[in-house]
Amino acid sequence: MMIWTFLREYRIWYLTYFLMSATYWLTFYLYRLPMAYFGMSILFNLTFLLIISLTIWLKFRKKMQTLEEFLYLDELTDLHSPSELAYQDLISRVKDADNQDRSATKEQLRQQQELIKMWSHQMKVPLSALSLMAQTDKMDSREVRQQLLRLENYVDTLLTYLKFNKNKDDFRFEECSVRDLVTDLVKKYRIAFLAKHLSINIEGDWHLKTDKKWLNFAISQVLDNAIKYSKESSVIQINISQGRISIIDHGIGILEEDLPRIFEEGFTGYNGHEHQKATGFGLYMTKQVLDQLDLDIVITSQIGQGTQVTILK
Repeated sequence: MMIWTFLREYRIWYLTYFLMSATYWLTFYLYRLPMAYFGMSILFNLTFLLIISLTIWLKFRKKMQTLEEFLYLDELTDLHSPSELAYQDLISRVKDADNQDRSATKEQLRQQQELIKMWSHQMKVPLSALSLMAQTDKMDSREVRQQLLRLENYVDTLLTYLKFNKNKDDFRFEECSVRDLVTDLVKKYRIAFLAKHLSINIEGDWHLKTDKKWLNFAISQVLDNAIKYSKESSVIQINISQGRISIIDHGIGILEEDLPRIFEEGFTGYNGHEHQKATGFGLYMTKQVLDQLDLDIVITSQIGQGTQVTILK
């Protein structure tokens, strides 16, 4: 089997040899030269051909055995021809790319495991509250709905994160009204507004062509943060104009040194650690989604005075 492989590899050289031999024979025949000289020449040439073929065959067999059995690139150092060196370089680059892909996959799995672990911890808070109300028979319907809403938001954000990382081109663009999206979100979060006695003021509108589902997710993350970190009985102002939407709360604010890292994956900052409300993936996902929608997000904040989040074209 290996002999046939060898002959296929070097068939062009043997075919050239036989064609040249046939040409010499035809020359001797046409010019009526003594065929004995031709026979002697062919005999010498065949002898050299056999010796060279044997040498090449031994090298070829060794190379094929090395290629069939090699595990590490260092085992190919005996191959020195330009084409073999080029193949070694190609194999090296392919292995490097494969290692990078494996490392990226491992890192992604690690981040997802940490995320799920963090989300599990966060979900214990509303579950514990519901469990306590059930054990004490003090089931306040408004509080139950608020805790269920928190659970729903945590699950939605987790599923969105996993879906977005798996398929980042799941977008369907259509004309939509930002005011309508915000109004629907306010209705969704009405229990949370009532629980903290928050009031909301919405002004203006913005019509744009975008993916309604993903823009709704991004705005919901910003609005959820505004509710969580707003002071009791304060106002959340939402200003909408063509090309931008600003959500302004009068809450605890964000430390100046935390602002440059606010969109990093898993970063919670001082407020997240202090109030045990942040997972560090809401704003990260918001930024990722808005980037895909060709929208920008800007956050300004002052401690004790509040935060303004602006999404703009």
